[in-house]
Amino acid sequence: MLCVMAALVYLYLSAGLSLLSSWQESHRADAQLMGLERQHRVLQAQGTSLKSPGTVEAEARLLGMAYPGERVYIVPGLPKN
Repeated sequence: MLCVMAALVYLYLSAGLSLLSSWQESHRADAQLMGLERQHRVLQAQGTSLKSPGTVEAEARLLGMAYPGERVYIVPGLPKN
């Protein structure tokens, strides 16, 4: 009888530990999901801003690009923006 009781206690404890482990993993997955959703929103906003013509032109200017036929002047010694 004592062996059966010990086996039952062991089974309940192992099931409880397994349940606790699953609960902790669920919380970790939820936290990771929230972080990924936040990152997704940031990337969507960046994608939207990159589609606007003004942003594309500003990024091209930062790379030193100019329109065909446009005269580019380089003035050394200016402070950075």
